[in-house]
Amino acid sequence: MIAPVNDPLNDPVNDYDLRHHGDAEVAPGMLDFAVNVRLAAPPEWLRAVLVDALGTLGRYPDPAAATAAVAARHGRPAEEVLPVAGAAEAFVLLARALRPRRAVCVHPSFTEPEAALRTAGHDVERVVLPEPYGLRPNLIPADADLVVLGNPTNPTGVLHDPADLARLARPGRILVVDEAFIDTVPGERGSLAGRRDLPGLVVLRSLTKTWGLAGLRVGYLLAEPAMVRTLARAQPLWSVSSPALAALVACCSPAALAEAERAAVLLGEHRAHLLAGLAELAGLAGLAERRIEVAAPSSASFVLVRLPGGLKVRERLRAAGIAVRRADTFPGLGPDHLRIAVRPQAQTDGLLTELRRAADHAL
Repeated sequence: MIAPVNDPLNDPVNDYDLRHHGDAEVAPGMLDFAVNVRLAAPPEWLRAVLVDALGTLGRYPDPAAATAAVAARHGRPAEEVLPVAGAAEAFVLLARALRPRRAVCVHPSFTEPEAALRTAGHDVERVVLPEPYGLRPNLIPADADLVVLGNPTNPTGVLHDPADLARLARPGRILVVDEAFIDTVPGERGSLAGRRDLPGLVVLRSLTKTWGLAGLRVGYLLAEPAMVRTLARAQPLWSVSSPALAALVACCSPAALAEAERAAVLLGEHRAHLLAGLAELAGLAGLAERRIEVAAPSSASFVLVRLPGGLKVRERLRAAGIAVRRADTFPGLGPDHLRIAVRPQAQTDGLLTELRRAADHAL
């Protein structure tokens, strides 16, 4: 299904709030199942790196070491790497620098790419994938010269087959794959970060999710040298701070990558616990007819669920001090959808208890 979007300020057909994000759901003191950041703060070793970087603040940031570290990590030349102030900046750079004739955003997915394109004055078409939200390459218009999608996708958690993603690449097309959550997948299975043979491929990465760096704003993109130069020209001078660049170097180290891998494996165990609890709720007599359903097979740090009265359930959870992410701001989803972040088992058990109570009242 493809829906044209022309007005950068108002979508009269769907009226989705593209600028709503999980942080808006969380008030002080709430148990946070709305934001997909693993840690409340960076680990001690990374904090030490950031503190050391404060001694360089009298100098303008130099991205050379960070660029080299990312290049070495992915086996690519340095001219194919651009550090950015989080993936959100990368979407703005793409919107500023490119002049697509036919831009397509694949949904449901992170909404900032479309918001950035619309704000820059571009027309955008939506390809809305049907549940369970797996990629269907045949739905992408053949003449689309800019295609943006996530892998794994936020908010569904679906990990697309890299072969299907590769089918979307072709001469004359920019294919943007947002891999902000790929480090939540053991082995980063499905990543295209090492692919240098696909024309027009741009891969985006973020350090936010795994390392508790949402407030620092740091990530990078990988692309052909000409594309990197184009996007760098659209980037404000020194947009990535010295502490962010130092974090980028540190998080590309073998020790950090091994720690991230262990975290991804543990997250998979926590996600399995959440899914088992949701399945148990679905089978309870008081919640008959599978009223709580997992809407998509997640490989990421969150799970998309669907249940009648989803927004009412969200409000009852809020009253109990628990924040979950409303999902009706994602094109293709509605008021019965909620996104639940994966948390350690003890926190998840508390959520499941309150979720049963909230769902009982909402039905």
